[in-house]
Amino acid sequence: MKRRDFIKTAGTAAAGTGLLAGTGGILAGCSGKKAGGPVPYMVNTMGGARMKLSFEPYELKLRHTFTVAAMSRNTTPDVQVRIEYDGFTGYGEASMPPYLGQTVESVTSFLGKVDLGRFRDPFMLDDILTYVDGISEGDAAAKAAVDIALHDLVGKLLGQPWFRIWGLDPGKAPDTTFTIGIDTPEVVREKTKECADRFNILKVKVGLDNDKEMITTIREITDLPIAVDANQGWKDKDKALEMIWWLKEHGVVMVEQPMPKEMLDENAWITENSPLPVFADEAIQRLKDIPSIKGAYTGINIKLMKCTGMREAWKMLNYARAEGMKVMTGCMTETSCAVSAAAQLSPAVDFADLDGNLLIANDRFEGMTVEGGKICLPDRPGIGVVPLG
Repeated sequence: MKRRDFIKTAGTAAAGTGLLAGTGGILAGCSGKKAGGPVPYMVNTMGGARMKLSFEPYELKLRHTFTVAAMSRNTTPDVQVRIEYDGFTGYGEASMPPYLGQTVESVTSFLGKVDLGRFRDPFMLDDILTYVDGISEGDAAAKAAVDIALHDLVGKLLGQPWFRIWGLDPGKAPDTTFTIGIDTPEVVREKTKECADRFNILKVKVGLDNDKEMITTIREITDLPIAVDANQGWKDKDKALEMIWWLKEHGVVMVEQPMPKEMLDENAWITENSPLPVFADEAIQRLKDIPSIKGAYTGINIKLMKCTGMREAWKMLNYARAEGMKVMTGCMTETSCAVSAAAQLSPAVDFADLDGNLLIANDRFEGMTVEGGKICLPDRPGIGVVPLG
């Protein structure tokens, strides 16, 4: 079957199930407005259209100094990506916090090797992204940038957002945490006051010698539930478990990466004895890592910049569910481009930490929003973003 005929057939089938934008029966995320977007574009692979990849460096400026157990920073290097095809543009990005080990130079070098012109049809997602993944062993953030832009493009060609293509209900999108980094009590109070009335759950970075001070300072301001992320900062399993019990008494609901990822047995012991669910972050990168950590954690944190993008994130989510594990989706400090891409998964997860766009002062996109602390997915095709300016 030719691609053009396939798209017509798929469009007819989608219309029969009420999936096409404009059918009047689909709610737009949290707004409650009916969808009225474009119908699927009829792709003609016999024409001369080709995908064109372009990219440019961009520095993300953080609103506050961001401190975790291992470091502090005020900016994050980033590369913005576009894939153009027959009048449509898909947007993606690579965000590179230092611990990923990638740089603007490494990302742009990788992207310079990507030749999308060899593919006539952008709907060949599996073939295209298998090719991209095979260019190098690492470069996960660079691969994610291509993946996100390609998903955005294909969603626009179909006239549908990815949460709907995946069959997810946007009304089931969870609350997102809002992150408070390690800081002095004065700064922590200020940050908490800024966000306590806008969110329903906070995420607090711990892992140094002031963990209890961080929590008690926040408790002076609010009794909101708290998720904590130790970022591998705890080194003694007995002390870590003792801390987790203390945290539970102070309204903490989950713990992320309590000990170094290499200490698998210690993390497994903590998970077995913990009164709170324990999620792997640094210990999990890609799909292939899940079998090696099964049983050592309650669940996994899926981040696009680590797993190479939306294609692999969707596989990880479904594999983890099949293994009986919980799932959260997270992000780096990113623009609304990458955060909105990750948000497409959010109706299927247990926890979401998608506040990276809220932590920067120079966003380039309008995308997913947070209303009353809840993730709201725009009913726009692709990943749902619109460039600002």
